Amino acid sequence: MPGESFYIATPIFYVNDVPHIGHAYTEVAADVFARWHRQRGEDSWLLTGTDEHGQKILRTAVANNTTPQQWADELVESAWKPLLKTIDIANDDFIRTTDARHEEGVTKFLQKLYDDGYIYAGEYEGFYCVGCEEYKQPSDLVDGTGEYEGQQVCAIHGRPIEVLKERNYFFRMSQFEQQLLDLYENEPDFVRPESVRNEIVQFVKQGLADLSISRSSFDWGIKIPWDDSHVVYVWFEALLNYITAIGYGVDDEQFERRWPAIQLVGKDIARFHAVIWPAMLMAAGLPVPRGVFGHGWLLVGGEKMSKSKLTGIAPNQITDTFGSDAFRYYFLRAITFGQDGSFSWEDLSARYQAELANGFGNLASRVVAMVRRYRDGVVTEGGARTEADERVRAAERAATEQADAAIDRMAIHDAIAAIWQLVDELNGYITEQEPWALAKDEANAERLDTVLHTAVRGLGTLAVLLSPVMPKATAKLWQAIGGTGTVQEQPIARAYEWTADRAVEALESALFPRIESEPTSA
Repeated sequence: MPGESFYIATPIFYVNDVPHIGHAYTEVAADVFARWHRQRGEDSWLLTGTDEHGQKILRTAVANNTTPQQWADELVESAWKPLLKTIDIANDDFIRTTDARHEEGVTKFLQKLYDDGYIYAGEYEGFYCVGCEEYKQPSDLVDGTGEYEGQQVCAIHGRPIEVLKERNYFFRMSQFEQQLLDLYENEPDFVRPESVRNEIVQFVKQGLADLSISRSSFDWGIKIPWDDSHVVYVWFEALLNYITAIGYGVDDEQFERRWPAIQLVGKDIARFHAVIWPAMLMAAGLPVPRGVFGHGWLLVGGEKMSKSKLTGIAPNQITDTFGSDAFRYYFLRAITFGQDGSFSWEDLSARYQAELANGFGNLASRVVAMVRRYRDGVVTEGGARTEADERVRAAERAATEQADAAIDRMAIHDAIAAIWQLVDELNGYITEQEPWALAKDEANAERLDTVLHTAVRGLGTLAVLLSPVMPKATAKLWQAIGGTGTVQEQPIARAYEWTADRAVEALESALFPRIESEPTSA
């Protein structure tokens, strides 16, 4: 509803290395949701950022002969913030866990839980994965292969775990087991998709242990406020970014305006966001998130991308050739959102050519060129509409309504598929009506006006609907067809009601130029 708050947050990403397309996939999806809700007239807010504390960052910095802070500063400025420009992310905020505002909020939150009796001191011994920054259950471990044969390794990272025994502070997470199960039962959409929800429910039903939330074996982190010989466990602290970024404990008005958020995460970290995080919020007397969506992995060669396995692909390897709009479109169109999806250069190239260059891009170029050639850029309604014209108008309305409904289901792939039905309808309409033939006989002038008007109307609806997905191409098209204001200002739920206040201008260049030479591998 107009004016309603819509806050969506990506996970904050570890700065132990540079980003790959898996990180970019999460960013783009969150950005499309934020842009779409903003064009609905909602008070939309997109948060992203970086996670900079913990043992993994400390070891990485030491291995590179620098300090953790210098390492984080360098990676954030040279890699993580530039990523947002590379893939055209319109984030409203960027939080770093080394920000003073984050440290202040974490300290207040911890102190409250401690004062209320939810944190206590104790000893813990367990299997620890530095890569995950997490204690592992035996079921989370697998037998190692190759150089790690004969050892137990983390199922996610494929590297040996460490046995740690520490005197730590613990969060009484076990107290919230039933409350969490009630949450999942009463709000079936709290965790999505269903496959992730089922996994989370089964995990909690097995019983929750209290959570170790401090470390004393290293000092790269936020100090426990009542015991500065301990730093906060990196995950416990990092999850708090979603509220420290919007003023928790500092700006009550901003916090009330924004919270709760939709948490968009990879499925491998859904457990942190759907179990630990709501339990923390329950303990603090705060609302739980609006929902947690654990999307699937991007696979390369059948495996989850990994820098250590040299399967990570830098986003600019794609955008330098195909552009940011094609990057955004491809990953959200080709993969069922919520499931794993395989990336291949061949599929990207084929979809770019068929769907963007030949489908949408060529449609825009043909219509704009014909309006300028036959009517000097002036679009008039023409005569009575035929059944073919009405089909296009119906397709505009159907694409708008179906795409908007799909966004509510967080099914971006379905939204784009619905919009693409209008692309196909318009291409078929132009082929069938043959405006180039109508233009040869003045007796068909009125009919030509109707056909061109119908085609331009359809193009404008496409520009509005695809604006969150492909902001650059749609802004260029909007300018060419004389749309009122900017395309980002148009109410997306009524995209088919768009207006124009200028004549049609020439497209400066093709929306999706032909690619002469394509990359063939990473």
